[in-house]
Amino acid sequence: MTQSTLKSWQGIQAEIKRRIANRVWRPGELIPGEMELAAEFGCARATVNRALQGLADSGLLERRRKAGTRVALDPVRKATLEIPITRIEVEAMGCAYRFDILERRRARLPAGITEMMALTEAPDALRIKGLHLADGAPFLYEDRWVNLQAVPAFAEADFSAISPNEWLVRNQPFTRGDIAFSAGNASEEEAECLATDVGVALFVIERVTWSAEIPITVVRLSYRPGYRMATTV
Repeated sequence: MTQSTLKSWQGIQAEIKRRIANRVWRPGELIPGEMELAAEFGCARATVNRALQGLADSGLLERRRKAGTRVALDPVRKATLEIPITRIEVEAMGCAYRFDILERRRARLPAGITEMMALTEAPDALRIKGLHLADGAPFLYEDRWVNLQAVPAFAEADFSAISPNEWLVRNQPFTRGDIAFSAGNASEEEAECLATDVGVALFVIERVTWSAEIPITVVRLSYRPGYRMATTV
């Protein structure tokens, strides 16, 4: 690795990973401070700080104020999860995409959804049930509640050419979210929509998203039997 490469935060991260992998710095060991590393690599202290913080966020290092930075004794590998737009996911499979609305109605949020959104009162909301299709075959059944206090324009949105999933990504980006993954047995409704049998195992994602402290949506996604999600660590 050249000296010029080591002046970038990416290059510094790569060198730190190399030293940890080669046991130059062992698990639990205190590594040199930011000033010392900046002098060694010939770069700004802020560049070193960015590199170290990124490795701490990934679980490889432990940083404590006034106590320095150590190689994690039991490093936690964190997975990177991308939340895809369903249309793009289907088209990446080489399939034609379509979204069909099965139900669309305006109502107050029910108690369970209100609790998931961490609200004390039930605001006006829009519930949409829909089916994402790949080459005309069921791919994903979606049951979504949207808080109209947070996204009033959603009430009148036209989903003939764009799904609620993609509309929200374009018009109301979220800043944080809670995601739960589970295996669920297909209900009668899910089985009918996904053209499978009642009780068949499905991969299910339940997601709640917020914009700052304002809840936007709660959605339950039930994928067709055999669906597989992959990520990296």
